[in-house]
Amino acid sequence: MSTKLKAGILLATLVVPALLYLFLRFGTQNHFTLPRYLPKIDSAKGEPLMGKVVMPDGSEKIDTIYNRIPPFKLIDQNSDTVGQSLVEGKIYVASFFFTRCGTICPKISSQLTRVQSIFQKNPDILFLSHTVDPEHDRPEQLMAYAKRYEAIPGKWYFLTGTKTDIYELAMHGYFLPVVDAGLKEGKPDETFIHSEKLVLVDKDGIVRGFYDGTDKKDVDRLVLEIRVLLDIYSKV
Repeated sequence: MSTKLKAGILLATLVVPALLYLFLRFGTQNHFTLPRYLPKIDSAKGEPLMGKVVMPDGSEKIDTIYNRIPPFKLIDQNSDTVGQSLVEGKIYVASFFFTRCGTICPKISSQLTRVQSIFQKNPDILFLSHTVDPEHDRPEQLMAYAKRYEAIPGKWYFLTGTKTDIYELAMHGYFLPVVDAGLKEGKPDETFIHSEKLVLVDKDGIVRGFYDGTDKKDVDRLVLEIRVLLDIYSKV
């Protein structure tokens, strides 16, 4: 094999991968998308409701209309009243728990600590954990719980309020089950029943994903889909 031929082959092995990288990096678009969940239903037809939707660029089109997380007014671990303005323009992960829970809640909270650490420097990501035991979980209990799981102030909020408000938000906002079985005698874990799901909510208040907060692999999927959502917003 001649010296020139060897040099040509060597050059090709070096240049082609570099050109391929440049093409993939700058010559293609990211086609990752995330589904939207919880469409409004047309009661007459029993089908998803269609209507005029304003797009991020200001244009309008006819599309499926989705439920949005309704306005709320709750109390955080600092005894501050917080509402919908807290999450305006933010991506957030919502969950339900209670501080006396000894079964699934510690697993869920530990996983949220892990996710928080991944996005701790990104101000667009928040975490909202709602207690289903508000009669017991006052701000003092929530603050102690927040410290136990290394919640970053201003990033991870533990919320309490009236039982009516919280249960209404869980069932008709996030469409998650929550039950107070009324067993005042016995273990709290037998009294309060709630979902283990983590809910990813976008900047428009629309649910983009549900994840098992006790399953590391499913929480890894949450991390990936938060990154996908961040990428989608970066291109708007």
